Amino acid sequence: MPEIRLDRFLSEAGMASRRALKDIIRSGRVTVDGCAETRPETKLDPERSAVCLDGKRVAYAQFRYFMLDKPVGVLTATRDGRQKTVLDLLPPALKRLGLFPVGRLDKDTSGLLLLTNDGDFAHRVISPKFCVEKLYYAKVDGALSAEDAAAFKQGLILRDGARCLPAALEILGEGACLVKVREGKYHQVRRMLASRGAPVLELRRLSVGGLVLDENLGPGGLRELFPGDLCRVFNAK
Repeated sequence: MPEIRLDRFLSEAGMASRRALKDIIRSGRVTVDGCAETRPETKLDPERSAVCLDGKRVAYAQFRYFMLDKPVGVLTATRDGRQKTVLDLLPPALKRLGLFPVGRLDKDTSGLLLLTNDGDFAHRVISPKFCVEKLYYAKVDGALSAEDAAAFKQGLILRDGARCLPAALEILGEGACLVKVREGKYHQVRRMLASRGAPVLELRRLSVGGLVLDENLGPGGLRELFPGDLCRVFNAK
């Protein structure tokens, strides 16, 4: 891996802003391979160098990945002048990592939302050509039938003429169902169900690929994802 500046290393590890880190480094609080380093511009190999801040080893990762249980009422956006966004739910250290949401859950939808600073990963999750399926639980106002499930499987044409790829509809009874899609058109699941006479009352994303939402997180809860988790995204069972 190419060498990078010490202040960039610490910034990408979420320690502080680049501006604050310059003062931290110059104050002598940082060591590299056991030696004090006071120059922010010092170059190092992030995979081989042992960097410590105040005596504690700093773990570095160029890209970071997180699972968020998005609450209802929060926008899937990086910033908004009037309403709370999913990034507003993050602790200060994570806000410095340049994270962004992978795809979109509308304001009234809850559940699994991935956050990362890895653009290639996000593209692979979102693009229909990679066939990463997303599973949703929905409560609807209306009755669904085997005919509706067959229409989903064939691929719906929505009221505005938009064509949807084939999807799966599993009817659970009592106005509840599971919907599995592999694309992310605007309000797609809501529009698909509404087109079959079953407007959505509640919608929650349960999984992305083979990665299932950790229901122990609770609304607004967050946990970091690691290689095994990321493999599950692209290797659904």
